[in-house]
Amino acid sequence: MPRATIAGRSAVEVTPKPAAAEPAILIGTPETIPALFRQLEAAPGLVAPVGCLALGPDGSPLGGAPGLGRVDGLDALARARDSLGARVAVVSLPSSMWSLARRVRAELARAGIAERFVPPLAELLTQAPAPTQGGAFGAPVLDYAALIGREPHAIDHERVGGLIEGRRVLITGAGGSIGSELARVVARYRPSLIVLMERSENALFEVDRRLGERFRSVPRRAVLHDVAEAESTRRLVADLAPEIVFHAAAHKHVPLMEDHPAHAITNNLLGTRAIADAAADAGAQRFVMVSTDKAVNPTSVMGATKRLAELYVADLHARVRRGARRGAVPTCFSMVRFGNVLGSACSVLTIWAAQLTEGGPLTVTDPRMTRYFMTIPEAAALVAQAAAMSDPASDRAGVFVLDMGRPVRIIDLAERFLRAHGVEPRLLGDEAREAPLAPDALPAVGIRCTGIRPGEKLHEELAYSTEDLAPTDHPGIMAWRGGSETPIDIADAVERLSRVRSGAERLAVLDALRRYIPTLAAPIPCYRKAI
Repeated sequence: MPRATIAGRSAVEVTPKPAAAEPAILIGTPETIPALFRQLEAAPGLVAPVGCLALGPDGSPLGGAPGLGRVDGLDALARARDSLGARVAVVSLPSSMWSLARRVRAELARAGIAERFVPPLAELLTQAPAPTQGGAFGAPVLDYAALIGREPHAIDHERVGGLIEGRRVLITGAGGSIGSELARVVARYRPSLIVLMERSENALFEVDRRLGERFRSVPRRAVLHDVAEAESTRRLVADLAPEIVFHAAAHKHVPLMEDHPAHAITNNLLGTRAIADAAADAGAQRFVMVSTDKAVNPTSVMGATKRLAELYVADLHARVRRGARRGAVPTCFSMVRFGNVLGSACSVLTIWAAQLTEGGPLTVTDPRMTRYFMTIPEAAALVAQAAAMSDPASDRAGVFVLDMGRPVRIIDLAERFLRAHGVEPRLLGDEAREAPLAPDALPAVGIRCTGIRPGEKLHEELAYSTEDLAPTDHPGIMAWRGGSETPIDIADAVERLSRVRSGAERLAVLDALRRYIPTLAAPIPCYRKAI
């Protein structure tokens, strides 16, 4: 590299300017393009702006370079390449326009023009989250609460802290969406120990690593274990001696469990039995089962097995009360029911994000389908809140139902999701499916209805009609005050289903489940062929 000597100083290296700045097109908005000009003026010789494409009303000149048209009129790129000799484009678009930016990138590649991306200065100064997909044009981080139009309920820190501080807390399914968030909630209240129990090695490693980075002073133990292994679960829990147990481990995917009912019985029902029995034997103070709205009048295998798990926990609570020695304080069992959570692994938003990255369309099962939604942080916080509200003196296990607000139509959520990414939704029908968009149309992504899947209901319920739910002193939680239970011999159900799950054909397992849960949908051939 050439060296130049400045009088009175030692020689320094100097990088020569290029002989001629490279002609470049600027692509952005009426706000970002003038900022680009100012940045380039501060670094002369890098590129020479010869035109701009702006997301403006008329493609007028901005910052001193001629306007080449609107940024969504990308046919101007080839003309600029040929007439102006532009071989590079400097792009500056807000992260909210990431889908449009991906289209720009594709058109630049098609026109043989190199792309250079400069984030808008305002986003750099406010430390906007780094894109997660697609390089510089990745999807923005969404505000999930705003997406469903929900104001999260606050948590009573004093009450929850009074339950958790200084106590040993065990969380099953700790690597899952709710389990890992529960671990973060619990860690804030200075427990004496957090036990993370999870059967997925990678999920356990990750939640343990993240918890260690964020809460270094909180003692923790990572336990790689499947709660459905009853005897080893009993030994582990006896050794760990937890005072509070949050049971979040479960199989949750409705169509998959229709194909694998034996696995649903093993994990959701027998896994709950194993960890609940172990907690009672070890003298835990509280046991909280994370349940689901799909356990109400269940039509799916997943919902049926969670309903049976609820009934087992309620029965166990009554049994330990009857068998408790005078003056002893037996384990207080409770369960918390809520609907879908946004952003969990393999949930609808993560599926849509992947579909959007591939250009769409987004898939929705049925335009009439509704679901209750809340965010993962709110759900986990309210589970901890409900645990603090359970009554150790009650003869009945507590049933808490989270305030889920109004149900949301899935197709409405899909439209909001697309608009939050800066694109317009476009409902696809049989005739419209192949219809191309006009060249000058705003970016649009299709939504395709695929049909309701086995086990799914159009509308979920949070409580049985016979359940008497009443508000509590916390606005985000209702509690069961009584009402008739489904007359099921739960001991017989557990014993029979434990036998039938081993070696029986799928339809035989479904028939056995329907014996105890008559609302379960009639058996059909496998939705997807099991491998």
